[in-house]
Formats: sequence, structure tokens, C-alpha cells
Amino acid sequence: MTNLPVTNNSSCGCCSPKEGSASVETTKENTMNETLKVSIDGMTCGHCVSSVTEEISAIEGVEKVDVDLNAGGISTATITSSKPIDEAAVGEAVAEAGYTLVSNNG
Repeated sequence: MTNLPVTNNSSCGCCSPKEGSASVETTKENTMNETLKVSIDGMTCGHCVSSVTEEISAIEGVEKVDVDLNAGGISTATITSSKPIDEAAVGEAVAEAGYTLVSNNG
């Protein structure tokens, strides 16, 4: 078995960057992303979450959709996009999935 030297300047995620240097995570966090939270009524299960996530993800610029399911109540979707988020397009995507956009939480 060969022992390889461990260095801090490796680009792998398990090695800490040198003090004062920027990490990949920091770079990503500093990009210009927009976030929008919306409330959605009618979702009851993981399939509902999947349907809504798929429809919203198809909107241009959307990079991530996180849904906090409240089965039988009002669920919250947090949308992260590299471009300004078209709220009307989000409403249409939610409706296309078969659910109702209740409000925009900012």
C-alpha cells in the first residue's frame, strides 16, 4: 500500500483550504442568485413535491427548488435562480403541476 502525502492546497472537498484562500463554496455563495419563496396549496405527498419541482425547474434560470411539504396544508417552495424569477411563470408552473399558488412570501 502506498501512502500519499496530504496537502492543504488540494481541490478535493475533504482537505481544508489554506488560511486566507477562497474555497469553492465561498465562490458559489458569492454569485448573483435570486431567491423566491412561494406558498402552495394542495400538495399531500412526495409525488406532489416531485411534480411541482419538475415544473418550476423548467423555468429559465432556475437552479434549485426546495419544497417544504406540509401534507394537507400550505407547503412552501424556495426557488433559487441565476436570473430574475418571473413570478407569473412560477404560478403557471404550479398550476401546470395541478396545484394552487397561494401567495408570494418574498
